[in-house]
Amino acid sequence: MARFTFRLPDIGEGIAEAEIVAWHVKVGDRIEEDQQVADMMTDKATVEMESPVSGVVVELAGEVGDQVAIGASLMVVETDEAVAEEAPVAEAPVAEAVEEQVEAETPGVPEVVEAPAPVRAEPVEAPAPTEVIAQPFDKLRANGAEEQAPAAKHVLASPAVRARAKDLGVDLSEVKHDGQHIRHADLDAYLRYGSGQGYHAPHASRAREDEAVKVIGMRRRIAENMAAAKRAIPHFTYVDEIDMTALEAMRADLNANRGTRPKLTMLPFLIVAVCRTLPDFPMLNARYDDEGGVVTRHGRVHMGMATQTDAGLTVPVIRDAQDMNVWQLASEIGRLAEAARTGKIKSEELQGGTITITSLGPLGGIATTPVINRPEVAIIGPNKIVERPVFVGDDIVRAKLMNLSISCDHRVVDGWDAASYVQALRKLLETPVLLFAD
Repeated sequence: MARFTFRLPDIGEGIAEAEIVAWHVKVGDRIEEDQQVADMMTDKATVEMESPVSGVVVELAGEVGDQVAIGASLMVVETDEAVAEEAPVAEAPVAEAVEEQVEAETPGVPEVVEAPAPVRAEPVEAPAPTEVIAQPFDKLRANGAEEQAPAAKHVLASPAVRARAKDLGVDLSEVKHDGQHIRHADLDAYLRYGSGQGYHAPHASRAREDEAVKVIGMRRRIAENMAAAKRAIPHFTYVDEIDMTALEAMRADLNANRGTRPKLTMLPFLIVAVCRTLPDFPMLNARYDDEGGVVTRHGRVHMGMATQTDAGLTVPVIRDAQDMNVWQLASEIGRLAEAARTGKIKSEELQGGTITITSLGPLGGIATTPVINRPEVAIIGPNKIVERPVFVGDDIVRAKLMNLSISCDHRVVDGWDAASYVQALRKLLETPVLLFAD
């Protein structure tokens, strides 16, 4: 018998430690080589840790939420070399795990050896559906089938929304929503108007038990980053109204003739406008080194894109956004957003942003005061587009209006600079042909 200490490997450039966000084994468990044992988080990216050996777990580094330094012991495994030599077929198949692995630096995967036939369980054939369907209805009731509800229509919602709907006795498949996911606001609207029972829906007034939730993983990173940003940065926010009527019409025309290209949202146009105006306002596309007292003004735009996921807010970075057109930006936005929501975003795709844009989409509200993504010095927040009557000379016309917010670091950016920059953005967005002019 021998003991093997699995030390936390270097999982990212400049990373000194990582947080334990999940254990998949416990002391006393028998594990196999390449088996996933833990999830570690650093720089908002989650990395799966796989055991390099087979054996029995005798020691774990800590609990969920603890920090482990690079090179420190993550797990101690008691190995049995004789068993390993005599029974190589006992290794767990790793083909599926390899397909799910996110990190590019994953070690090479050993060849999978199939287990001997005697230990392989034969699949059990399920009875043909017609055997159940053909039964008389009264026989189904006798077998208790009346207690089985038909499969509910699959809907997308966060765990918090699902828990609340369960407490309220609400079937989420009946809740109408505008976006891809059902949100608390959609559930509120259903309770008020959609259920036919208003606030008197079943269990609507039932109190919930207090719940203590440990702040770990991404939520802790968000809390730390936001607290540091508010402590260190003197924020100010400027908001202006922009007429998006012409740009919305252009977007509709482009989408109608897009062919196989991705559907355009408003975000790619906003990013193009930001990139075209930043050269005249270099103080906004910058990063501030607090300790060194140095502001670095960047010549290229690495656009941070705040993205909401079930685990919390992440900010994937679109590299060299200034070199992309609206179609390329739409593809990259979709790719990064999907990677962030599925937890497959790479750590390097979350680093190096020079300015960030954040949007609440259809929930955009009247105005926002976004918190700067430190060490950047500015963050732009487009709000919801609404249709309102406006005066054009003596006439009243319908216009699609949007408030645009920008929060800046007052140590680097003056109010006049922020207002002037938004006016430059406004000129491009209200005359969208300029977005495509040389």
